[in-house]
Parts: sequence; structure tokens; C-alpha cells
Amino acid sequence: MKFLIASDLHGSGYYAKKLIEAFEKEKADKLILLGDIYNHGPRNPLPKEYSPQTVSEILNGIKEKLIVIKGNCDSQVDTLISEFSFIEDAVLVSGEKTFFLTHGHLFNKDNRPATRFDGVIYGHFHTGFIEQIDGTIFANTGSLSLPKGGTTNSYIILEDGELTLKEID
Repeated sequence: MKFLIASDLHGSGYYAKKLIEAFEKEKADKLILLGDIYNHGPRNPLPKEYSPQTVSEILNGIKEKLIVIKGNCDSQVDTLISEFSFIEDAVLVSGEKTFFLTHGHLFNKDNRPATRFDGVIYGHFHTGFIEQIDGTIFANTGSLSLPKGGTTNSYIILEDGELTLKEID
């Protein structure tokens, strides 16, 4: 199974459309969003074409293919415009590897979950990377709409236990 994993849309209608284009181009089976779907957050600027309602309409249109992790900017009221659930964290098996999926504000490479996984995939920091530390793969999807630290608008493909970081543009 092929997964497209992305994070930190922050209400960008523009990047929600680009995400669906990438999902279709990649021919992924599932789209996993690692939080911060609608709200831009108090420390971030408004992203390109800020429109949480547009984002919800786009995502509701593919709800059967979504797994959505709750981010620190996702609130209870976000569920009112969503036809899908927000979950706290998830575990995914791909190939022979087990991955922990989280937003990243609680668990990340600097604050690892107590349970050992082959990989930890998260967003939150808006900086895309894949690195191995002490035998564990740590991957950040980056941000679709508001990348930081000189990184690009990015997402991750997970297929057969292998991770690939890709640019959305």
C-alpha cells in the first residue's frame, strides 16, 4: 500500500488543491494528514489562499481515503466542518517496519515516544527531513503551506517501508 503523508495545511485552499493533485499523481491509496488542517495559528502568517471552508470541502470529498491526526492548532470546532475524524496518534505497518504517526508537538526526535518504533513521522516544525538516529528513522513531512528554515513545501511518500520526501511544487 502506498501512503502520501503531509502536514500543516493551515487553511490554505491553494495547497489543499495541490495536495489532491499530488495524491492523484502519486496514485497513493491513503492520504495521511498529520494535523494543523484549518487554523493558521497565532505565530504564523496567513497562508496562500487562506480558506478553511475550501480546505474542508476538498478533504470531505475524499474522506474515505483520509487518516487525520490532530495537531496543536486543530480544535473541537474544526470537527463541525469535517466529515472525518481527527485522532490523536496512529501506528502504521508498511513493509516490515512499524511507524508512529503524530503531529510532532509532543513526540519528535528530541522527545521520543516510550515505545520503540522503526520510524516516527511527524510535522509541526514545518521543516522537511528524513534521518536515522540510533536505529530509528525520524521524518518530518515539512509544511505544505508554510515551510520554515529554508525548506520547501513538501510531503512524504511511504511505500513498502521506505520513505521519500518530495516537493509539492
